[in-house]
Amino acid sequence: MVPEAGQAPDSQGRLRWSKVPEVTIYFWIIKVLCTTVGETAADLLNEKAGLGLTGVSVLTSALLAVVLVVQFRTSAYRPGVYWPAVALVSVVGTLISDDLSDNMGVPLETSTTVFALLLVIVFVVWYRRERSLSIHHIDTTSRESFYWSAVLSTFALGTAAGDLVSERIDLGYWLSAVLFAVVIAAVAIAHFALDLEAVWSFWIAYVLTRPLGASIGDYLSQPAGDGGLSLGAVVTGALFLAVILGLVIYLSVTRRDVAVPEHASGHTA
Repeated sequence: MVPEAGQAPDSQGRLRWSKVPEVTIYFWIIKVLCTTVGETAADLLNEKAGLGLTGVSVLTSALLAVVLVVQFRTSAYRPGVYWPAVALVSVVGTLISDDLSDNMGVPLETSTTVFALLLVIVFVVWYRRERSLSIHHIDTTSRESFYWSAVLSTFALGTAAGDLVSERIDLGYWLSAVLFAVVIAAVAIAHFALDLEAVWSFWIAYVLTRPLGASIGDYLSQPAGDGGLSLGAVVTGALFLAVILGLVIYLSVTRRDVAVPEHASGHTA
């Protein structure tokens, strides 16, 4: 990576600024919105593109690869680059999971297990290499590679697990969203009141926000006969994209979610 002015790497090759945002309320709002956009965009592309799930998956994966190249070439967190990458990861993760279950006939139990194991493998290799899974230290190419691998795994896992829960429990979109919101709230309580470790609290919540956002998106976009509000995928996606754009512009201007790695202040990472 080529550092920007005033942001040279230290002796260990680490950049002064982290490549991911600080975890604030803005982070979680945009993340859920990106998840909803990913769900509606995947459904819309599958219906309108005429390429089939596999073709759309390949196309969006190629677009994601381009955006990630731009993300890796930046020397610090940039909202206008980072969040489009998250949105595309959401689309790709959804399409991969749907392709496995709908086209290849892979049971949701199997895909959920496989994606969970994949995420565990990413975490194990990441920790063995870096001795930490903290997102506050995404300041090298290696750490960023592990981070995005984990993010993609969480979206695929969240899609498969969310579909599995919705099929087995059959609560409907609205009650499913409430269920996942309650579980996320329980994780937050466990973290703040019972000292659940911050890294695991984050990643558990990150996985769960995927089915939460998907349930919200389906509730808004699906026909009333199926338990939705009949807004349609286009209106729902456009509405959420507008909110995401507004928040990204706000954060780009205010830099309220810029995180500085601890070693930049004299601490070890």
